[in-house]
Amino acid sequence: MIRTLFLAVLFAMSAQLYAANPAAGKEKSKVCAACHGETGATPIQDNPKLAGQYYDYLVRALTDYKSGKRKNPIMPGMVANLTKEDISDLAAYFSSQPAAVSTRH
Repeated sequence: MIRTLFLAVLFAMSAQLYAANPAAGKEKSKVCAACHGETGATPIQDNPKLAGQYYDYLVRALTDYKSGKRKNPIMPGMVANLTKEDISDLAAYFSSQPAAVSTRH
């Protein structure tokens, strides 16, 4: 029973990821490039690196910025007009990029 439930949850989560469109996310990410870099691997140490982050984490972060649950002076204006599809596509794009390694100590 637990195994069946686990597989059902896993399937539901993977279906959401596969419904996302990384190519559309790349197009939508152009406005993000100023702060996060073209692929999400920003060279600016104080800006978050999005490349290689988990899809679910990126969806949650963007959703929380949009709802106001997560605070940042810049992000609410950036996410205000994003739809769930936009957020999903952006998360699919950035999560598909090679992880950015930080050299900050």
